Amino acid sequence: MRLRWLFPTALLLAAAQVVAVPRAVEPVAFDWFEYRGMDPLFEGVLAKGEYQNPVAAGFFPDPSIARRGDDYYMAHSSFAYVPGLPILHSRDLVNWRLLGHALTRRSQVDMRGLQVSQGIFAPTLRYHQGRFYLIGTAVGAGGNFLITAKDPQGPWSDPVWLPEIGGIDPDIFFDDDGRVFIAHNDVPEGEPLYDGHRAIWLWEYDPEAERVLPDSGRVIVNGGVDLSEEPVWIEGPHLYKVNGWYYLLCAEGGTGYNHSEVVFRTRKLDEPFEPYSGNPILTQRDLERGRADPIVAAGHADLVQTPEGDWWSVFLATRPYDEVFYNTGRETFLLPVSWKDGWPRILAAGQAIPQRLDAPAIDAAPAEGAPLTGNFTWRDDFETRELNPQWNLLRGDFERDWLQLRGKQLQLLPKPRSMASQEQPVYLGRRQQHQRFQTSAQLRLPADEDVSAGIVAFQNENHHYYLGVKAAGKDGYEIFLERAAGGEPQRLHSVSVDAKAGEAIALEIRGDRSEISFYYQPSGRPAKKLVAGMDGKLLSTEVAGGFVGTTLGPHARSESP
Repeated sequence: MRLRWLFPTALLLAAAQVVAVPRAVEPVAFDWFEYRGMDPLFEGVLAKGEYQNPVAAGFFPDPSIARRGDDYYMAHSSFAYVPGLPILHSRDLVNWRLLGHALTRRSQVDMRGLQVSQGIFAPTLRYHQGRFYLIGTAVGAGGNFLITAKDPQGPWSDPVWLPEIGGIDPDIFFDDDGRVFIAHNDVPEGEPLYDGHRAIWLWEYDPEAERVLPDSGRVIVNGGVDLSEEPVWIEGPHLYKVNGWYYLLCAEGGTGYNHSEVVFRTRKLDEPFEPYSGNPILTQRDLERGRADPIVAAGHADLVQTPEGDWWSVFLATRPYDEVFYNTGRETFLLPVSWKDGWPRILAAGQAIPQRLDAPAIDAAPAEGAPLTGNFTWRDDFETRELNPQWNLLRGDFERDWLQLRGKQLQLLPKPRSMASQEQPVYLGRRQQHQRFQTSAQLRLPADEDVSAGIVAFQNENHHYYLGVKAAGKDGYEIFLERAAGGEPQRLHSVSVDAKAGEAIALEIRGDRSEISFYYQPSGRPAKKLVAGMDGKLLSTEVAGGFVGTTLGPHARSESP
């Protein structure tokens, strides 16, 4: 009895030990990735002295601008993408290049578990007495914060958290008497009177003690320009002092079609702000919706003055197709500012935002780096040891233990996380910056049957496409298309190919406004269509919701836990 009892027990223990040993998974190697933008809007040669709108195409929302000498810098919302808070650089206000990011460490912000449209909301970037200041909101990850740097390229400090400051969209203003103020969006005093009723608050900040003066907060704008008309979503405040007046710029109407920019002013910060009788100073909501190549949803502006004395505005807007759909996210545009009777104006009522117009009178060589507007081809052959700053990761995985650049390859270690997960997927994304584009990648076929790899068009957890490949036993490999259309991802199309582990295969996604198509090309063979004419609108903000644009890039995952 004893022998019969011990023998099976020993076998069970041995089996348990075997099961407990994790199976090694090999990384998937990508040889290159390419993105090609082909918008008809950008075709043709610019006339001498002209520039092209948008100046930062694709997902670059909520621009805030600062000048140091002859250099201009912009910061933008990044939501749950990391590194966070992209910093752009220009010498002429027209040609912008991605300089780097301000949030590069988990000690600054931890966004694990967030949805893609949570995270870092509208920042304000300012330069004052040799130091750059960035103030913003980490939604779901700590609230409002302030970071600083001597150089916009970094390193940026860990945050000073501002628990007294509620709401979103904080602005920092340095008065000429040495006092510092923070304006921001929040709920009004008492109960909101209607849906979308918000207010702009103002607090004094002590930069030496790094704290908000606790009893200094008060409402300076209640609701918007005219509370009796029930204005909605007053936000994105920016304070300036010009010719003895304090000016307050705010977005009003929400970030959709009714978006606008309005302005107020006062002689003293402790006195009421007066709204401009000519508000809004920027909007596109009063133009015909069915016009060709529209630019809409304009607002959330910031102003800058050149050394020559001219004023310019950067602001967000969108370029929809079929009137309301856009996959490229909210983009950054540039327009001159005129002053009339002591008030700034960006665009006259009823005037469409021009796609091309006269450039600022600034004689400067363009900043170096990959272009952010116009038609271009961008390619990464993974030849450097540092990840190209155009790449974005999701949710604060700054350590990147699943990513290596080695031997002129990007090597991704698969994990059991799909693109629907709110954990960190093994995914790198670069912005879709054109309504018409092609993007492709070449990877080495993984030997493990439990591993898939490919490229993704990603809007959010519930709205994306995954064009992947995985081993299929003796039959070779399976090319498949997975789609999330408002819920869990579903396998839609697949085809078998005769290939061997380690061979190269190229995968390609082609987008043209409302349509998206998928192709594959085994090594040494012609490209083939997997499926064409799929619904591209599910990658639009109109369908998917949220605040981000589509990103495109390589993905690898383990298909079993």
